[in-house]
Amino acid sequence: MIPIARLILPLLFIFFCSVALHATERPWDHITFTKPDDVVAYFHSINYSVANWQQGDRSVPRVYLTHIPDHWRDHYAGAVSTENKKKYFFFMLTPMVLRANETIARQRAFVEAMQQTRAWAEQDRKHLQDIAAEYAVTAPQSAGDAAAFNTLLRRVDVVPASLAMAQAAIESGWGTSRFASEGNALFGQWTWGDDAIAPQRVRTELGNYGIRSFKTPFESIAAYMHNLNTHPAYEALRRMRAQARQQQQPLSGKALAAGLEKYSERGEAYVKEIRTLIRVNRLTEVDKAYLRDGRATVLQPVEEGR
Repeated sequence: MIPIARLILPLLFIFFCSVALHATERPWDHITFTKPDDVVAYFHSINYSVANWQQGDRSVPRVYLTHIPDHWRDHYAGAVSTENKKKYFFFMLTPMVLRANETIARQRAFVEAMQQTRAWAEQDRKHLQDIAAEYAVTAPQSAGDAAAFNTLLRRVDVVPASLAMAQAAIESGWGTSRFASEGNALFGQWTWGDDAIAPQRVRTELGNYGIRSFKTPFESIAAYMHNLNTHPAYEALRRMRAQARQQQQPLSGKALAAGLEKYSERGEAYVKEIRTLIRVNRLTEVDKAYLRDGRATVLQPVEEGR
């Protein structure tokens, strides 16, 4: 039985979530769980299941995981089948991926609206400048600044959910890697400094590097998308995505994977692995998924006995 309490979360948690999630999604439902099966039971109770998916329901509840628990890696991952491990991973990850994309989509809609508006309010101009700074480009100065708008819109765009989920599965070992359990790190993003999670085999010639850690899985997803949208290594992906937009084609994770050769030292072999994972797990359907309206639910894993 899952202990469920409808309450406002502690202020510290709300502070983190206020950046990640829209204010209208509060107050929250707060659910604690000990085993993956508890979450599955809850998902079934809100019509979020394999059966619903197979019946064509692509709606996804706003359920967000606070952190990846150590006991998932230590106790449960080795005991469940690969099929169930995938189900747990994808069903938990999808709402957060869609939420990260929802934030980007809102930014993009604002930028597009500004491009169509001749007279800008000072508040809107400032917001546009903030978005441009976030994506590391020069802000447009007027609605007629086509080059600046094109540059900005090439970066302010969503990442297909199928692509994000396939990469997360590869980089985190279906959420069971040490980096995932120690730092909610789902995408193996490198960083330098004392706060990095050191790999077991350190390449000393690269300096004091490690895997970037995050307070929550959502922050890891948001940082991954920002990386794809800003780093010079993924300009090819952004160019392909912009071309698809110009041709009014839906964004495809399998197609955009071609722009990720520089994500891994494995290059083309890495791209092939992404595409294979998308195909085998039928993740292209996830690109049609959308978040339901209504309250958000925070899922907090706790160890048994607590």
